[in-house]
Amino acid sequence: MERQVQLGRGERLTGGLLALLAVGAGLGVAGLYFCQPMLGVMREELGLSEGAAGMIPMFTQLGYAAGILLLSPLGDRWDRRWILLIKVVGLTGALVACGAARGLAELAAASVALGVCATLAQDLVPAAAILAPERLRGRKVGTVMMGLLLGILLSRVVSGVVAGRWGWRAVYLGAAGVVAGYGVWIWRALPGFAATTNLGYGALLASMGTIWRRHGRLRQ
Repeated sequence: MERQVQLGRGERLTGGLLALLAVGAGLGVAGLYFCQPMLGVMREELGLSEGAAGMIPMFTQLGYAAGILLLSPLGDRWDRRWILLIKVVGLTGALVACGAARGLAELAAASVALGVCATLAQDLVPAAAILAPERLRGRKVGTVMMGLLLGILLSRVVSGVVAGRWGWRAVYLGAAGVVAGYGVWIWRALPGFAATTNLGYGALLASMGTIWRRHGRLRQ
């Protein structure tokens, strides 16, 4: 039987688990920014106008925003480990689809899917908060956030270097392989998480509005 973490018990967050969460946050968010230094090359190969090429990052960010709004609350209702695994599978497929795209419509659809699934980073940060002892929670969550920020910073550099040597498609396909390998790591190392509510999906979405109204610090 899979062991599950009860919210509030603060299971010890080992160095290996902390690394898994930080690396995953970086990998998840990196996909949002791969395209930025490659837009010129992508525009030429796909025969896009400057305006059309400039929409590619927008599609990715729109997917990310939709994923945060529509998927983030699911971690309170279902086992966060399974949500992460599903998102990893989806992110792998979206990266492959981006690398195989032959036109703007295909690339736009794949970019939206990539953005939606990249929200796995938003599940890893609260996972760190659940697993960490209370006295170390801020430091451990900060480490995972550092992984996320490094993913943002390094993604542009890596994609620019790889695209310059092997082409822009290699960036997406190579990242798909890395993310798939990360999914195996999650499967083997991450414990299950107990649900903290039995609310339906609609009620979960509505609860975000209640939280927004109730907590001034969140609004700030």
